[in-house]
Amino acid sequence: MILGAEGTPRVIAEIILVVVVLGWALYIFFNIRSGRREVASEIELAPNRSPYLSDEELEGPKIFRVQLMGVGLLFVLAVGLPLYWILEPGRQAGAKAAWDARFADWGAQLFDTTANGGFNCAGCHGGMKAVGGVAPYTINDPATGQAEPVQWKAPALNTALLRFRPEELTTIITYGRPFSPMSAWGVAGGGPMNDQQIQTIVEYIKSIQLCRFDTTTLCDEANKGATDAAQQAYDAALADYNAGKRATKPTMGEILFNLDYASGAYSCARCHTAGWSYDDPQPSGIGAYGPALIGGATTSNFPDPADHYDFVSQPPGVGKKYGAQNQQFKPMPAFGRILTEEQISAIVDYERGL
Repeated sequence: MILGAEGTPRVIAEIILVVVVLGWALYIFFNIRSGRREVASEIELAPNRSPYLSDEELEGPKIFRVQLMGVGLLFVLAVGLPLYWILEPGRQAGAKAAWDARFADWGAQLFDTTANGGFNCAGCHGGMKAVGGVAPYTINDPATGQAEPVQWKAPALNTALLRFRPEELTTIITYGRPFSPMSAWGVAGGGPMNDQQIQTIVEYIKSIQLCRFDTTTLCDEANKGATDAAQQAYDAALADYNAGKRATKPTMGEILFNLDYASGAYSCARCHTAGWSYDDPQPSGIGAYGPALIGGATTSNFPDPADHYDFVSQPPGVGKKYGAQNQQFKPMPAFGRILTEEQISAIVDYERGL
């Protein structure tokens, strides 16, 4: 028998079925036994004259047994139906969880490396746990115009749903990321995967998240990793500044903006600084996949720093208006479940000063 939210109603139903079947079996057995015909009775007695219970027995023990059976059946209806009604939502939730787990298993097969029959998502994103990796890519060097092979930092996906909504992640997989190794994988984007396959990959990515992705609370494990990496990078940059190897004193906002933790899983510079993804960064905030943040772009779009903070913490989503005069066309990561309020405020201050 299956236990748990999904299996409990099934167990109850199985018990009721066993009781009913045994009851009918006993009823048939005793009726056949008590109704055995006497030898030659069909000659001596007509069927309608066969002796039966007396009035005393019919109106006494017999009617009592029938009433008791009726009360028992009424009890089954009175208790069984409400009990089924109470447990049915849990059964449905358990069934959905079981299907999600099955989809995740199918998605894992597609996510796996080419050698294991998958589409090699794991090959770029750091294995089956998707902790971040590198992908070979070729760019055109703007200085020479020649093709140049680079190692592109592929982001970790074990925090993908802390940063993106499931539908945004589906869009990214379907249509890819232009000017990056992330090509379109969905049929709608010209790739090989149908909608069902992409859904199963999203379900697999859900299963490897560091924290629950359907809450708004801070993911302590993700924040600890980012905080530790940021502190190490800050200490190194400060040492370079004190040694005269760096012209400006670092700020924590600058460090977080350019943070290379888990192959840039939490880095703003990944999208807003050209060349950052392959270790040849251009001026900070010059723009790349995301818009440029220099020249007062952020202060003009967000006159109120609080609106700027809200956008970095939890963007409104693709197709929604944001800031003074912009509309969001690309999935902007949300950092409110990965970074603390102080860390996001430091990033906002840094961006407003670019």
